[in-house]
Amino acid sequence: FVTKTPPVVLDWAPWNHTAAGNKVSYLVLTNGGTYYIDDGKPAPGKFDETLRNLREVSCTWYFNVPIGWDILVEELEQDAELATTFFKDLKMMFYAGAGMAQLTWDRLRAIGRKTTGHEVLLATSLGATETAPFALACTEVQEKSGNVGVPSKGLTMKLVPNGGKLELRLKGPSITPGYYRDAAKTREAFDEEGFYCMGDALRPADPEDLSKGFFFDGRVAENFKLTTGTWVAVGAVRAALVDAMDGLIRDAVITGEDEAELGALVLLSDRAAKLPEPELTQALSDCLARAAQAATGSASRVRRILVLTETPSFDKGEITEKGSLNQRAMRSNFAAQVDQLHRGGAGVIKV
Repeated sequence: FVTKTPPVVLDWAPWNHTAAGNKVSYLVLTNGGTYYIDDGKPAPGKFDETLRNLREVSCTWYFNVPIGWDILVEELEQDAELATTFFKDLKMMFYAGAGMAQLTWDRLRAIGRKTTGHEVLLATSLGATETAPFALACTEVQEKSGNVGVPSKGLTMKLVPNGGKLELRLKGPSITPGYYRDAAKTREAFDEEGFYCMGDALRPADPEDLSKGFFFDGRVAENFKLTTGTWVAVGAVRAALVDAMDGLIRDAVITGEDEAELGALVLLSDRAAKLPEPELTQALSDCLARAAQAATGSASRVRRILVLTETPSFDKGEITEKGSLNQRAMRSNFAAQVDQLHRGGAGVIKV
Protein backbone atom coordinates (compact mmCIF):
# COMPACT_ATOMS: atom_id res chain seq x y z
CA PHE A 1 0.00 0.00 0.00
CA VAL A 2 2.97 2.36 0.45
CA THR A 3 3.49 2.47 -3.33
CA LYS A 4 -0.11 3.63 -3.87
CA THR A 5 -0.19 6.13 -1.01
CA PRO A 6 3.09 7.86 -0.06
CA PRO A 7 3.60 6.88 3.58
CA VAL A 8 3.26 9.34 6.44
CA VAL A 9 5.37 8.12 9.34
CA LEU A 10 6.05 9.32 12.90
CA ASP A 11 8.91 7.34 14.36
CA TRP A 12 11.00 7.46 17.56
CA ALA A 13 13.45 4.63 16.84
CA PRO A 14 17.12 5.74 17.13
CA TRP A 15 18.82 6.44 13.81
CA ASN A 16 21.95 4.52 14.76
CA HIS A 17 19.75 1.41 14.74
CA THR A 18 18.76 -0.34 11.55
CA ALA A 19 15.01 0.00 12.27
CA ALA A 20 15.06 3.77 11.79
CA GLY A 21 18.32 4.32 9.93
CA ASN A 22 17.53 1.70 7.30
CA LYS A 23 13.99 0.28 7.26
CA VAL A 24 11.86 3.32 8.07
CA SER A 25 13.96 5.96 6.32
CA TYR A 26 14.12 4.00 3.06
CA LEU A 27 10.45 3.05 3.26
CA VAL A 28 9.68 6.78 3.25
CA LEU A 29 12.34 7.86 0.72
CA THR A 30 11.63 5.09 -1.78
CA ASN A 31 7.92 5.89 -1.82
CA GLY A 32 8.08 9.70 -1.65
CA GLY A 33 6.58 9.89 1.82
CA THR A 34 6.85 12.13 4.88
CA TYR A 35 8.98 11.27 7.91
CA TYR A 36 8.24 12.98 11.23
CA ILE A 37 10.94 12.39 13.85
CA ASP A 38 9.40 11.71 17.27
CA ASP A 39 11.42 12.99 20.23
CA GLY A 40 9.31 10.83 22.53
CA LYS A 41 9.74 7.14 23.18
CA PRO A 42 8.06 4.38 25.23
CA ALA A 43 9.87 5.19 28.46
CA PRO A 44 8.97 6.94 31.73
CA GLY A 45 8.60 10.69 31.20
CA LYS A 46 9.06 10.45 27.41
CA PHE A 47 5.78 9.06 26.09
CA ASP A 48 3.84 12.31 26.61
CA GLU A 49 5.86 13.79 23.74
CA THR A 50 4.82 10.90 21.50
CA LEU A 51 1.16 11.45 22.44
CA ARG A 52 1.46 15.18 21.68
CA ASN A 53 2.89 14.36 18.26
CA LEU A 54 0.20 11.76 17.52
CA ARG A 55 -2.47 14.39 18.19
CA GLU A 56 -0.97 16.46 15.35
CA VAL A 57 0.13 13.81 12.82
CA SER A 58 -2.15 11.25 11.17
CA CYS A 59 0.10 8.41 10.02
CA THR A 60 -0.60 5.93 7.25
CA TRP A 61 1.82 3.39 8.79
CA TYR A 62 2.73 3.36 12.47
CA PHE A 63 5.48 1.35 14.12
CA ASN A 64 6.19 0.73 17.79
CA VAL A 65 7.64 -1.94 20.04
CA PRO A 66 5.10 -3.92 22.13
CA ILE A 67 5.68 -1.92 25.31
CA GLY A 68 4.90 1.24 23.32
CA TRP A 69 1.62 -0.27 22.11
CA ASP A 70 0.81 -1.34 25.70
CA ILE A 71 0.96 2.31 26.75
CA LEU A 72 -0.69 3.71 23.63
CA VAL A 73 -3.75 1.46 23.69
CA GLU A 74 -4.62 2.78 27.16
CA GLU A 75 -4.61 6.35 25.80
CA LEU A 76 -6.56 5.45 22.66
CA GLU A 77 -9.31 3.83 24.71
CA GLN A 78 -9.63 6.85 27.00
CA ASP A 79 -9.25 9.66 24.44
CA ALA A 80 -11.69 9.49 21.52
CA GLU A 81 -10.17 12.59 19.88
CA LEU A 82 -6.70 11.02 19.91
CA ALA A 83 -8.13 7.79 18.49
CA THR A 84 -9.89 9.67 15.70
CA THR A 85 -6.69 11.44 14.64
CA PHE A 86 -4.60 8.29 15.02
CA PHE A 87 -6.85 6.09 12.86
CA LYS A 88 -7.93 8.76 10.31
CA ASP A 89 -5.42 7.74 7.61
CA LEU A 90 -3.92 4.64 9.23
CA LYS A 91 -3.71 1.52 7.06
CA MET A 92 -1.26 -0.57 9.11
CA MET A 93 -0.30 -0.89 12.77
CA PHE A 94 3.08 -2.57 13.01
CA TYR A 95 5.14 -3.96 15.87
CA ALA A 96 8.46 -5.78 16.19
CA GLY A 97 11.34 -6.29 18.58
CA ALA A 98 9.42 -8.53 20.99
CA GLY A 99 6.17 -10.47 21.29
CA MET A 100 2.90 -8.60 21.79
CA ALA A 101 0.53 -9.72 24.55
CA GLN A 102 -2.74 -11.11 23.18
CA LEU A 103 -4.70 -8.72 25.41
CA THR A 104 -2.99 -5.70 23.83
CA TRP A 105 -3.52 -7.22 20.36
CA ASP A 106 -7.26 -7.66 21.00
CA ARG A 107 -7.68 -4.16 22.44
CA LEU A 108 -5.89 -2.50 19.51
CA ARG A 109 -8.05 -4.30 16.96
CA ALA A 110 -11.19 -3.42 18.94
CA ILE A 111 -10.40 0.31 19.22
CA GLY A 112 -9.51 0.35 15.53
CA ARG A 113 -12.87 -1.17 14.56
CA LYS A 114 -14.75 1.11 16.96
CA THR A 115 -13.09 4.23 15.57
CA THR A 116 -13.12 3.42 11.84
CA GLY A 117 -15.90 0.86 11.41
CA HIS A 118 -13.53 -1.60 9.74
CA GLU A 119 -10.52 -3.79 10.46
CA VAL A 120 -7.16 -1.96 10.59
CA LEU A 121 -4.33 -4.35 9.79
CA LEU A 122 -2.12 -5.15 12.78
CA ALA A 123 1.04 -6.86 11.59
CA THR A 124 4.53 -7.90 12.56
CA SER A 125 7.70 -9.24 11.00
CA LEU A 126 11.01 -10.84 11.84
CA GLY A 127 14.49 -9.73 10.91
CA ALA A 128 17.82 -8.50 12.23
CA THR A 129 20.43 -5.86 11.55
CA GLU A 130 22.18 -8.49 9.42
CA THR A 131 19.06 -8.95 7.24
CA ALA A 132 18.81 -5.20 6.52
CA PRO A 133 16.48 -5.68 8.64
CA PHE A 134 13.33 -6.86 6.83
CA ALA A 135 13.17 -10.63 6.28
CA LEU A 136 9.76 -12.15 7.08
CA ALA A 137 6.40 -10.40 7.42
CA CYS A 138 2.74 -11.19 7.86
CA THR A 139 0.30 -8.83 6.14
CA GLU A 140 -2.93 -10.81 6.50
CA VAL A 141 -5.41 -10.11 9.31
CA GLN A 142 -4.77 -12.54 12.16
CA GLU A 143 -6.83 -13.50 15.20
CA LYS A 144 -3.75 -14.21 17.34
CA SER A 145 -0.59 -12.19 17.81
CA GLY A 146 2.84 -13.48 16.89
CA ASN A 147 2.61 -14.69 13.27
CA VAL A 148 5.75 -13.31 11.59
CA GLY A 149 4.62 -14.46 8.17
CA VAL A 150 6.76 -15.75 5.30
CA PRO A 151 10.08 -14.67 3.72
CA SER A 152 10.06 -11.63 1.48
CA LYS A 153 10.60 -12.05 -2.26
CA GLY A 154 14.16 -13.10 -3.08
CA LEU A 155 14.98 -14.64 0.30
CA THR A 156 15.39 -18.38 0.89
CA MET A 157 14.56 -19.75 4.33
CA LYS A 158 15.90 -22.92 5.91
CA LEU A 159 14.70 -24.43 9.20
CA VAL A 160 17.23 -26.62 11.02
CA PRO A 161 16.43 -28.84 14.06
CA ASN A 162 18.22 -27.46 17.13
CA GLY A 163 17.47 -28.46 20.74
CA GLY A 164 13.98 -29.64 19.89
CA LYS A 165 13.22 -26.45 17.93
CA LEU A 166 13.49 -25.30 14.31
CA GLU A 167 16.26 -22.73 13.95
CA LEU A 168 15.81 -20.08 11.25
CA ARG A 169 18.50 -19.52 8.62
CA LEU A 170 18.31 -17.14 5.65
CA LYS A 171 20.05 -16.51 2.34
CA GLY A 172 19.48 -13.75 -0.21
CA PRO A 173 20.58 -10.37 -1.60
CA SER A 174 19.60 -8.40 1.52
CA ILE A 175 21.68 -10.52 3.91
CA THR A 176 24.98 -8.98 5.03
CA PRO A 177 28.10 -10.55 3.47
CA GLY A 178 29.76 -10.45 6.88
CA TYR A 179 31.15 -8.38 9.73
CA TYR A 180 33.63 -5.60 9.05
CA ARG A 181 37.21 -6.70 9.67
CA ASP A 182 36.06 -9.73 11.67
CA ALA A 183 36.57 -12.87 9.62
CA ALA A 184 36.14 -15.17 12.63
CA LYS A 185 32.73 -13.76 13.54
CA THR A 186 31.68 -13.89 9.88
CA ARG A 187 32.55 -17.61 9.67
CA GLU A 188 30.55 -18.31 12.85
CA ALA A 189 27.47 -16.50 11.50
CA PHE A 190 27.03 -18.58 8.33
CA ASP A 191 26.54 -22.31 7.83
CA GLU A 192 28.23 -24.53 5.27
CA GLU A 193 25.64 -23.60 2.61
CA GLY A 194 26.05 -19.86 3.13
CA PHE A 195 22.85 -19.32 5.12
CA TYR A 196 22.95 -16.68 7.85
CA CYS A 197 22.13 -18.25 11.23
CA MET A 198 19.53 -16.02 12.86
CA GLY A 199 19.55 -17.69 16.27
CA ASP A 200 15.73 -17.56 16.30
CA ALA A 201 13.41 -20.56 16.32
CA LEU A 202 10.13 -20.74 14.37
CA ARG A 203 7.12 -23.05 14.33
CA PRO A 204 4.64 -23.23 11.44
CA ALA A 205 1.16 -21.78 11.95
CA ASP A 206 -0.13 -24.73 9.90
CA PRO A 207 2.28 -27.65 9.33
CA GLU A 208 0.20 -28.66 6.29
CA ASP A 209 0.38 -25.22 4.66
CA LEU A 210 3.58 -23.26 5.23
CA SER A 211 2.18 -20.26 3.31
CA LYS A 212 0.12 -19.54 6.46
CA GLY A 213 3.30 -18.25 8.08
CA PHE A 214 5.29 -18.99 11.18
CA PHE A 215 5.29 -18.08 14.85
CA PHE A 216 8.40 -16.92 16.67
CA ASP A 217 9.43 -19.77 18.97
CA GLY A 218 12.16 -18.13 21.05
CA ARG A 219 15.85 -17.34 20.78
CA VAL A 220 17.94 -20.50 20.62
CA ALA A 221 20.55 -18.88 22.90
CA GLU A 222 17.91 -17.96 25.50
CA ASN A 223 16.61 -21.49 25.85
CA PHE A 224 17.74 -23.82 28.64
CA LYS A 225 17.09 -27.28 30.04
CA LEU A 226 15.31 -28.41 33.20
CA THR A 227 16.88 -31.09 35.38
CA THR A 228 14.72 -33.56 33.45
CA GLY A 229 16.79 -32.75 30.36
CA THR A 230 13.77 -31.14 28.69
CA TRP A 231 14.42 -28.03 26.61
CA VAL A 232 12.48 -24.89 27.54
CA ALA A 233 11.49 -22.53 24.72
CA VAL A 234 11.79 -19.33 26.72
CA GLY A 235 10.16 -17.01 24.19
CA ALA A 236 7.05 -19.13 23.83
CA VAL A 237 6.72 -19.69 27.60
CA ARG A 238 7.11 -15.97 28.30
CA ALA A 239 4.47 -15.02 25.73
CA ALA A 240 2.01 -17.61 27.05
CA LEU A 241 2.51 -16.47 30.65
CA VAL A 242 2.04 -12.76 29.83
CA ASP A 243 -1.17 -13.61 27.97
CA ALA A 244 -2.47 -15.84 30.76
CA MET A 245 -1.93 -13.24 33.49
CA ASP A 246 -4.88 -11.18 32.23
CA GLY A 247 -3.09 -7.83 31.96
CA LEU A 248 -1.57 -8.01 35.47
CA ILE A 249 2.01 -8.22 34.19
CA ARG A 250 3.73 -6.44 31.32
CA ASP A 251 6.69 -8.79 31.01
CA ALA A 252 8.40 -11.81 32.57
CA VAL A 253 11.83 -13.38 32.93
CA ILE A 254 11.56 -17.16 32.68
CA THR A 255 13.73 -19.07 35.16
CA GLY A 256 14.41 -22.72 35.97
CA GLU A 257 17.71 -23.62 34.34
CA ASP A 258 18.93 -26.82 36.04
CA GLU A 259 15.80 -26.79 38.25
CA ALA A 260 12.91 -29.25 38.36
CA GLU A 261 10.27 -26.68 37.43
CA LEU A 262 9.84 -23.29 35.81
CA GLY A 263 9.48 -19.97 37.56
CA ALA A 264 9.26 -16.35 36.49
CA LEU A 265 10.31 -12.94 37.72
CA VAL A 266 7.45 -10.68 36.68
CA LEU A 267 7.04 -6.95 36.06
CA LEU A 268 3.63 -5.61 37.05
CA SER A 269 1.45 -3.61 34.70
CA ASP A 270 0.43 -0.11 35.79
CA ARG A 271 -3.07 -1.37 36.53
CA ALA A 272 -1.82 -4.18 38.76
CA ALA A 273 0.58 -1.89 40.64
CA LYS A 274 -2.39 0.16 41.86
CA LEU A 275 -4.19 -2.83 43.43
CA PRO A 276 -4.13 -3.33 47.24
CA GLU A 277 -1.59 -5.97 48.29
CA PRO A 278 -4.02 -8.79 49.29
CA GLU A 279 -6.12 -8.29 46.15
CA LEU A 280 -3.03 -8.24 43.91
CA THR A 281 -1.58 -11.42 45.43
CA GLN A 282 -4.89 -13.25 45.05
CA ALA A 283 -5.32 -12.11 41.44
CA LEU A 284 -1.77 -13.16 40.53
CA SER A 285 -2.25 -16.52 42.26
CA ASP A 286 -5.55 -17.20 40.48
CA CYS A 287 -4.12 -16.37 37.04
CA LEU A 288 -1.00 -18.42 37.68
CA ALA A 289 -3.09 -21.42 38.68
CA ARG A 290 -5.18 -21.20 35.51
CA ALA A 291 -2.04 -20.80 33.38
CA ALA A 292 -0.39 -23.82 35.02
CA GLN A 293 -3.51 -25.93 34.50
CA ALA A 294 -3.60 -25.02 30.79
CA ALA A 295 0.09 -25.83 30.20
CA THR A 296 0.93 -29.12 28.51
CA GLY A 297 4.05 -30.16 30.41
CA SER A 298 6.89 -29.21 32.75
CA ALA A 299 8.72 -27.27 30.03
CA SER A 300 5.76 -24.91 29.56
CA ARG A 301 4.22 -24.85 33.06
CA VAL A 302 5.33 -21.92 35.25
CA ARG A 303 4.65 -22.92 38.86
CA ARG A 304 6.05 -19.96 40.79
CA ILE A 305 6.46 -16.23 40.32
CA LEU A 306 8.09 -13.35 42.16
CA VAL A 307 7.29 -9.70 41.50
CA LEU A 308 10.35 -7.61 40.63
CA THR A 309 10.38 -4.29 42.46
CA GLU A 310 13.55 -3.00 40.79
CA THR A 311 13.24 -1.52 37.30
CA PRO A 312 15.41 -3.25 34.67
CA SER A 313 18.32 -1.13 33.44
CA PHE A 314 19.23 -0.32 29.85
CA ASP A 315 22.78 0.57 30.93
CA LYS A 316 23.27 -2.88 32.48
CA GLY A 317 22.14 -4.60 29.31
CA GLU A 318 18.87 -5.78 30.87
CA ILE A 319 16.77 -4.00 28.24
CA THR A 320 17.50 -4.05 24.52
CA GLU A 321 17.19 -1.02 22.24
CA LYS A 322 13.89 -2.51 21.11
CA GLY A 323 12.48 -2.32 24.62
CA SER A 324 12.44 -6.08 25.26
CA LEU A 325 14.02 -7.80 28.24
CA ASN A 326 17.36 -9.53 27.78
CA GLN A 327 16.44 -12.82 29.42
CA ARG A 328 19.97 -14.08 30.08
CA ALA A 329 21.19 -10.74 31.42
CA MET A 330 18.15 -10.48 33.69
CA ARG A 331 18.65 -13.98 35.07
CA SER A 332 22.30 -13.21 35.74
CA ASN A 333 21.85 -9.75 37.24
CA PHE A 334 18.91 -10.81 39.40
CA ALA A 335 20.50 -14.09 40.52
CA ALA A 336 19.57 -13.48 44.17
CA GLN A 337 15.90 -13.08 43.27
CA VAL A 338 16.05 -16.18 41.04
CA ASP A 339 17.48 -18.16 43.97
CA GLN A 340 14.80 -16.80 46.31
CA LEU A 341 12.14 -17.73 43.77
CA HIS A 342 13.21 -21.37 43.53
CA ARG A 343 14.29 -21.91 47.15
CA GLY A 344 11.15 -20.27 48.54
CA GLY A 345 10.77 -17.11 50.57
CA ALA A 346 8.83 -13.92 51.10
CA GLY A 347 6.84 -12.78 48.10
CA VAL A 348 6.96 -16.05 46.17
CA ILE A 349 3.58 -17.04 44.72
CA LYS A 350 3.39 -20.71 43.70
CA VAL A 351 0.93 -23.36 42.59
